[in-house]
Amino acid sequence: NQVTFFNAIPGLNSHQNLIYSDFFSFFTENSASNLPESQEFLAVDDKKTPRFTDFEGKTSFGMSVFNLGNAIMGSGILGLAYAMANAGVVTFLVLLTVVAVLSSYSIHLLLKSSGIVGIRAYEQLGYRAFGTPGKMAAGIAITLQNIGAMSSYLYIVKYEFPLVIQAFLKVDKPMGEWYLNGNYLVVIVSIAVILPLALMKQLGYLGYTSGFSLSCMVFFLISVIYKKFNLPCPFTDFSFNVTAHSPIVNMTDLGGQEDDACVPKMANLNSQTAYTIPILAFAFVCHPEVLPIYTELRNPTQKKMQHVANISIAVMYIMYFLAALFGYLTFYGEVEAELLHTYSRIDPYDTLILCVRVAVLTAVTLTVPIVLFPVRRAIQQMMFPNKTFNWPRHIAIAFVLLTLINLLVIFAPNILGIFGIIGATSAPCLIFIFPAIFYIRIVPKEEEPLRSPQKILAACFAGLGFLFMIMSLSFIIIDWTSGTSKASSAH
Repeated sequence: NQVTFFNAIPGLNSHQNLIYSDFFSFFTENSASNLPESQEFLAVDDKKTPRFTDFEGKTSFGMSVFNLGNAIMGSGILGLAYAMANAGVVTFLVLLTVVAVLSSYSIHLLLKSSGIVGIRAYEQLGYRAFGTPGKMAAGIAITLQNIGAMSSYLYIVKYEFPLVIQAFLKVDKPMGEWYLNGNYLVVIVSIAVILPLALMKQLGYLGYTSGFSLSCMVFFLISVIYKKFNLPCPFTDFSFNVTAHSPIVNMTDLGGQEDDACVPKMANLNSQTAYTIPILAFAFVCHPEVLPIYTELRNPTQKKMQHVANISIAVMYIMYFLAALFGYLTFYGEVEAELLHTYSRIDPYDTLILCVRVAVLTAVTLTVPIVLFPVRRAIQQMMFPNKTFNWPRHIAIAFVLLTLINLLVIFAPNILGIFGIIGATSAPCLIFIFPAIFYIRIVPKEEEPLRSPQKILAACFAGLGFLFMIMSLSFIIIDWTSGTSKASSAH
């Protein structure tokens, strides 16, 4: 029955559709009580129009673009100038373009698969393609990816919040005050702001905060562009940052090499180039959120949702390139893994940069609860698939996740380590491998044979994902073992 169910789609004979309906009713037994935990099925009528069992989509096209854009936009934007410095402007642009196009194709594969079987959850798509192992693999990848994202957001809070307080209080030399200790501050922010938002029952309640979060990132981009034309090159470090054991570049050190230090490199290859591809891949991951946004779209069709995805990716592509380009052209080879920290080396009391810091802190803090929702859903799909909504479990999962992420952030050496390792493992799975192999398994052979151009292309796409994962991990391991990595040597 289950094998027949995979091929039972609208337009087939009545016997197959009867099996479809029997299996559907069996699989969603007690569906009313299960809806809060696993609302993943679409009932499909004879006109091939998806109808959702839980609610009709009411979100407009424009709002859907906004939502998906917000899902794509993350703290990855802060590492892009560093990625450009290590890859060169032209190499970076080529890589960014390739990753954006591949992300769009990947969303096409996901939408095609979900349209055929009427499912809107990544984990359940995995279940339909490969049974429980498929569901577990998707759930684990989403968990790793989003824990990586949340860790990077909280790392920014840990690193930037003390500097902001220090600048507000005009404290030149911290004497170990607790309120200037990033580890204490990240725990306070987690308990006071993130945990209450993460305890909301539905993601929809956080729509207002996500809109505000995206506005903060636009302000960040405008400020980076403005600063490019207001800072001299090469730049002079602020005096109190100069210490005996950390040589700093300034006007006199550069001497006759002043011109070389301020010429952008079109192509570049060094040990840090290994981080460029994972950081870019991490910057475009929005795949766990695509199907829920598709569900909430008004009058949803595959073509309409693909337009939403393409516009979102195009807007983020432009923002990413501008932020990387102007960040790089401000500092050139001196740019750091976390762009905002480079500005503080020039003038920690700069009013505009202080405002940008507050905006980015606000943005990343408000994004953590949104990213936590898919992880909690994945854990519930893997561990409690048929349980009804339960407040104690809902609260406990959020609390355990936040505790784990706080420990990661307090003991992880550097933001690059987080971006690099997570980007090199879970991102290729979610962007390349899973959408391709789910597509090959789910699309019926009658519609597209295994040797059809579409499935051959999907197989190549999955192969590219494996290749990308092996290459990235190899580069990072070689980099770490050679001892030159900033990720392993930074404190």
